[in-house]
Amino acid sequence: MYNMDLATIAVIAANILVSLKGFNDTSFFERYKFNISAINAGQKDRMLTSGFLHVDWAHLFFNMFTLYFFAPVVIGWLGTGKFLVVYFISLLAGSLLAMFFHKDEPYYSAVGASGAVTGVLYAAILLQPDMRLGFMFIPIPLPAYVFGIGYLLYSIYGMRSRIGNIGHTAHFGGAVGGYVSTLLFLPQLLVQETFMVLLLAVPIIVLFVMEKMGKI
Repeated sequence: MYNMDLATIAVIAANILVSLKGFNDTSFFERYKFNISAINAGQKDRMLTSGFLHVDWAHLFFNMFTLYFFAPVVIGWLGTGKFLVVYFISLLAGSLLAMFFHKDEPYYSAVGASGAVTGVLYAAILLQPDMRLGFMFIPIPLPAYVFGIGYLLYSIYGMRSRIGNIGHTAHFGGAVGGYVSTLLFLPQLLVQETFMVLLLAVPIIVLFVMEKMGKI
C-alpha cells in the first residue's frame, strides 16, 4: 500500500468519495449513473461520472482491489500519465460500447468502474501475458493471457444471454480501450509480440463478427 503510485491512490480515492456520496444521496446517484435515455437527452457527462459510482461496498471493493493489483504493471511499463490515459479511455470505451449495444433500451442503466478497471487489467495482460493469476476456484494459476481471453469470451456470452445484473458490455468495451490504448503507446509490441497481440484480439474480432451477423 505504501508503495502505491499517487495516480492509483487518487483514482481509488475518487471512486470511494463519489461512491460514498451516491450511497447516501439517491438523487445524486440517479443524476450521475449511466442511463441511455438521459444520455440521449444531452447528459453526456454520465458516460464518465457513472464510472465512479458503485452499487454497494462489495462492488466498490472488488473493483478497487483489482485495480490495486494491476495498476502497478501498467504504470511500470507506461508511467503515471499514460496509465491515467488508459484508465479514462477504457472507462469511456466501456460507456460507448454500452451505448452502441443498448441504444434501443431507454431504461438501461449501469454504474461502476468495471470498464476502466477491465481496461487496466487487459492492458496489464498485454504487457505481461505470461504472469500467473491464481483464483480460489482454480487450483493451478493460469497464464494471464488465458484468463484475459476467457474473460472476454465469457463477457460475450453474458452480453448475449443477459446473465445477471452485470455490465458485460462495459467490461468488454473497457478491455478494448485498454488493448488499443496500450498498442498506441507501445506500437513496437505489434512487432515484438505479434502472436500475443493477435491472440488477445481474437475475442474482440469474435464480438464484432457476431454483431455484424446479428447474433448478439
